[in-house]
Amino acid sequence: MKKIFLCSWIILLISCNKDVPERTILQYEPTSLDELAGSWNTIHLGAATDLLLPAPDASSSASYKQEIDAIVQKQRSLTPADQQLIQTWKGSGVIRWNEVARALVATYNLPPEANPDGTYPVPSAANPGAYPKFPFANPPYASRAYAYLHTAIYDALVVVWAEKFRHKRMSPATNSTQVKALEPFQPGLPSYPSEDAAVAQVAVRLLSVLFPNDTVMLQTLSAGQKQAKWLSGQASESDIRMGERIGNAVADRALQRLRSDNMGAAVGNPAVWAAMEQGAVARGNVLPWKSMETPARPMMLANFGNVRLWSMNAAQRDSLRPGPPPPVGSPKFQQELEEVKRIDRSRNSKEWQIALYWSDGVGTYTPPGHWNEIAATTIAREGLSEVRAARVFCHLNMAMADAAICTWDTKVFYFSARPSQVDPSIKTIGLPNFPGYTSGHSTFSGAAATILGVEFPSEKQRFEEIAAEASVSRIYGGIHFRSDCEVGLRCGQAIAQMVLKFVY
Repeated sequence: MKKIFLCSWIILLISCNKDVPERTILQYEPTSLDELAGSWNTIHLGAATDLLLPAPDASSSASYKQEIDAIVQKQRSLTPADQQLIQTWKGSGVIRWNEVARALVATYNLPPEANPDGTYPVPSAANPGAYPKFPFANPPYASRAYAYLHTAIYDALVVVWAEKFRHKRMSPATNSTQVKALEPFQPGLPSYPSEDAAVAQVAVRLLSVLFPNDTVMLQTLSAGQKQAKWLSGQASESDIRMGERIGNAVADRALQRLRSDNMGAAVGNPAVWAAMEQGAVARGNVLPWKSMETPARPMMLANFGNVRLWSMNAAQRDSLRPGPPPPVGSPKFQQELEEVKRIDRSRNSKEWQIALYWSDGVGTYTPPGHWNEIAATTIAREGLSEVRAARVFCHLNMAMADAAICTWDTKVFYFSARPSQVDPSIKTIGLPNFPGYTSGHSTFSGAAATILGVEFPSEKQRFEEIAAEASVSRIYGGIHFRSDCEVGLRCGQAIAQMVLKFVY
C-alpha cells in the first residue's frame, strides 16, 4: 500500500532574499519496478548500452562482505544527525531534486535594477556573485534549467535500470540479515548501481553550472542523499560508486550540449533589439511593443528564440510559428481590447483569484515550475517508479523548453504590443517585459497539459482544464489579448506533439 506524507523540507535548505513559495511534495512508495526501462530511448546518449558497467562483486565475495560489515558497524551507532538524514531523503530523489531546482529558480527570479545612467546590468556567468547575481532565472532561463536537469536525470536512470536488471545484485538489507532496512524499499529492485547516487551526481553537476553561487549547498545535498542510502541499508559503497560513475558520464554529455546551445547570445544587444523591432514594422506592425518600465528595459532574453531546440530544428520551429495577431485597429483587435477593459473594470473575485494564482512572476519558480509542481504531485499520487517519474519530468520539461524557444521566436517576429500599452488605463497584475503575442503562460500550459495527458491518460481532461485556466488568467490579469492566449495554447499543443514524436 502506498504511504503518502507531506514535506516542505527544501525551504529550510536555501536562504534567499525573497520568500520561496511554500508548496509541498509527496513522499511515496513506488508501485512498479519498470524492469524494461533500460530499453527506453535516451536524450543525450545513443542508448543505455553506451555506458556498460563491470559486473559487481558477488554477494558472497570477501570484498562485498567488507562493505556489508561497514554498514552494520555504522548502523550500531547512528547519531541523531544520521537518523535525520535518512528521514530527509526518504521517498523520491527525482522529485526532491525537482523541488531543489524550483527553489533555486524562485530565489534567482529577480530582475536587476537600473544603473544610474538608465541602462540595465546583465548577470555574468564569469562573475556570478557580483550584482546582479547570476542567473536572472526568468521563465526562459528556468525552462532551460529544468530541461537540462531532467533530461540528464532521465538518461542516467535509464542506464541505471539497464544495469540493475543485467546484474541483479540486491540491496545490502536484502543480502544480509545483519543490515537493517531503515527506510522502505522496493522488493525485487536491484541496488547495483544506486539510482540515488546517479541522480544526486547528475543534479549536483548540472545545477552547480546553472546556479553557481549555490555549489556548496548543492554538494552538501548530493553527498547527503548518497550517505542516507548507505546508512539506511539500501546501497553499498560499490553501488553508490557505480551510480556516481553513470551520473558523471551523463552529466558530461549534457554539459557539452549546454555549453554550445547558443544561450550565450540570448540577451542580444542594442543593434539586435533595434533590428527586431524594425523587422516587425516592415511586416506590417504599426504599433510595436515598447517597454513600459521606467527607464525602459530591453526585452528579456530577446534572442532566446535562437537557442538550440530539443525536439526540432529551426526550420520546424518556423513552420510552427503562428500567423499574425489581429491587426491594430481591426474589428477583431477592438473587440479583444474591449474585453480586457471590461474585465479590468468589473473583475470578479474568482477571476482575481485565478489571475493571482497563475501570476508566477518575480520571486516564484515561474510558469514552467508551476507545471513541474503539478507533475510532481501527480507522479506521487500515481506511485511511479523513479525511472518513470524521471521520464515524465524529462518529456514535460523538453516540451516547455521548446515552448519557450518557439514563443520567444514568435514574440520577436511580431513584436506585438500588450493591452496596457494600447490603453494605459488598464491595470495589470504584473507586466512582463517582452511582447505579448503569443502568451508564454498559454504556450507552456498547452505543451505541459499535452505531455501530462499522454503520461497520465485518465487525467487528460483535468490537465486540459488546468491549461485553459492558466491561459485565461492572463486575460483576467490585463496582460494579454484573447488571441495571444488561444493561439498560444494551440502552439503549445503542437510543440508537445513534436516532442512526443521525437522521444517515442
